[in-house]
Amino acid sequence: MSSEVIAPETDEALAAEVARATAAREPLAIEGQGTKRAMLRPVQAARTLSTRNLTGITLYRPTELMIRARAGTPIPEIEAALAEHGQQIVAEPPDLRALYGTEVPATLGGVVSTNLSGPRRIMWGAMRDHVLGIVAVTGGGEIFRSGGRVLKNVTGLDLCKLLSGAHGTLGVLTEISLKVLPAAEATGTLAIAVPDAAAGVAALSAALGSPYGVSGAALRIDGEAVTAFVRIEDFAESVTYRLGRLREDLARHGDISTVEDPRALWRSIRDAEPLDAAPDEAVWRLSLAPSEAPGAVAALRAAFAAKLLLDCGGGLVWVAGPATAHSHGAVMQAAANAGGTFTLFRAPASLAASVPVLPDEPLPLAALSRRVKAVLDPAGVLNPGRMRA
Repeated sequence: MSSEVIAPETDEALAAEVARATAAREPLAIEGQGTKRAMLRPVQAARTLSTRNLTGITLYRPTELMIRARAGTPIPEIEAALAEHGQQIVAEPPDLRALYGTEVPATLGGVVSTNLSGPRRIMWGAMRDHVLGIVAVTGGGEIFRSGGRVLKNVTGLDLCKLLSGAHGTLGVLTEISLKVLPAAEATGTLAIAVPDAAAGVAALSAALGSPYGVSGAALRIDGEAVTAFVRIEDFAESVTYRLGRLREDLARHGDISTVEDPRALWRSIRDAEPLDAAPDEAVWRLSLAPSEAPGAVAALRAAFAAKLLLDCGGGLVWVAGPATAHSHGAVMQAAANAGGTFTLFRAPASLAASVPVLPDEPLPLAALSRRVKAVLDPAGVLNPGRMRA
């Protein structure tokens, strides 16, 4: 871990710090508020370069459904500004303060760099799908811009999507433009009591295959009790009608009730709170085909005392359990058997530094990744080792 924290107040000052580090071949840990340091592998660097002082909304055009803010701007500040105009961040980014044991909120740059998205991803896509434009600094200390103020504005390499989810290893984001959408007037949710994970995934698949515009489909597993949740968001009258029709269609899957406070429920699912991960437990996230989720759930529960939460119709499996090499190996095996991927989302540094935190890339993709890294960060000073040893 790094000790010295540098927090420039301008893009130029940040670029100068990166250029200085590159010239000296000194690695930098890149972060916003540092809320996700425990994610993936620990970065070994003498200095941390933080965007926490690059704050503020620089442009907001409600009629154009776009907002632009500096990378260090806290997410709650952006959400509050959007709420004044009845709008929202489409990807529903999670608030992971409880999961990571931090008090300060995540920043816009941190959320985009990690491509964190919530349950609405099943309908509207991930965080990276709503990034209109970026300003960033390469590993060589060069400031560059990509994108603009509309979605269809890119020809050639889409650097916005390339840096979204790169965990600060390809560039330091300093400003981001986002597509936003009107917030729904009403939210309604059905809870379906199902006998097991396979039945729950079947219920969620039926809901997602319906014509009623489901914007959330999750499965909570609490011991032997399994509950499927299905969300609809829209105008109040439309939600009432569509929820009623959906209830009729799903009646064969189990006993159905209506959730009284659906917004609170989906905030908890968004933030992985039903996982109930203890502070000393590791947390993983698997991405796989929903049809493979029941098999993965069974394998994980057989391997260790796995706590589980399924989102995105079963395609996203949150797992909490003992922070051991055995548990991690079981997660890797379950992901591989399901033809999916895994992410070590939280773990003690001793475990995270000694195991793969992401699956190995196929050889052609790994070669392409090395070429991109060589262009954007030739000296390898940006978050070295964060994603792979």
